[in-house]
Amino acid sequence: MRHPQRIICLTTEPTEVLYLLGEQARIVGISGFTTRPAIARKEKPKIAAFTSAKIDKILELQPDLVIGFSNLQADIAASLIRAGVEVHIFNQRSIAQMLNMIATVGSLVGAADKAHALINELELAIAQAKQQASLLPAKPIVYFEEWNDPMICSIKWASELIEIAGGRDCFPELSQFHSAKDRTVQAQQVIERQPDIIIGSWCGKKFQPEQVVARDGWDTIPAVKNGMVFEIKSADILQPGPSLITHGLKQLQTIIQQWASTQTSTFNTPSIHGT
Repeated sequence: MRHPQRIICLTTEPTEVLYLLGEQARIVGISGFTTRPAIARKEKPKIAAFTSAKIDKILELQPDLVIGFSNLQADIAASLIRAGVEVHIFNQRSIAQMLNMIATVGSLVGAADKAHALINELELAIAQAKQQASLLPAKPIVYFEEWNDPMICSIKWASELIEIAGGRDCFPELSQFHSAKDRTVQAQQVIERQPDIIIGSWCGKKFQPEQVVARDGWDTIPAVKNGMVFEIKSADILQPGPSLITHGLKQLQTIIQQWASTQTSTFNTPSIHGT
């Protein structure tokens, strides 16, 4: 069976997976937003943003497969399909779907065994995190903010990671929605839910914790009163690839463990933290 030899990755996730599988030689173009591995940005030409791409440049590279992510890349995919290019668009929105994506990418390039080994490593890390979480004295309520204006709460995989690390998502009923507009919340709703931890990961821009703690009425929220306001970089938790486990989950565990260690202490002066 002949597998694709010239692959273009429209998002960072398949690039990360192909490098982890040792199949990076097949990649002939990547997204300009690629973050992992860092060397990919030096080695591979950038031919796409996220919702836009250099179609002519892609065609010049003569790919035999283009891999993308989500309905937001539907127009790019349609243009390439009309030009005769084979396209595979993933739409992973959960941890299970992310692992399935790895398996599929492995199959597409003839590296199924290596993909399964990678999946096993990630599943072991998840199991270990769950075991550690079972030892926590309590489950903190975690408000995860993906964007600040309007305020957007956690997407499904972020909500799942919070649960795996031992927390409780502040808005679990909203995390099921794919569209960001369906996950918008009001400041008063967050106040009413009284989260113990606030995590900001403003997609594509730096989190500003001082703006968060200064919101009207938020001084009554336990997370603000007790200095439990953190940042996790969007590259670590908003890109649904292996880094969700290797980077995002580990940071969530550290944050929740820090919260747990304070449960027998008396809080004094509030502080703001970043990770």
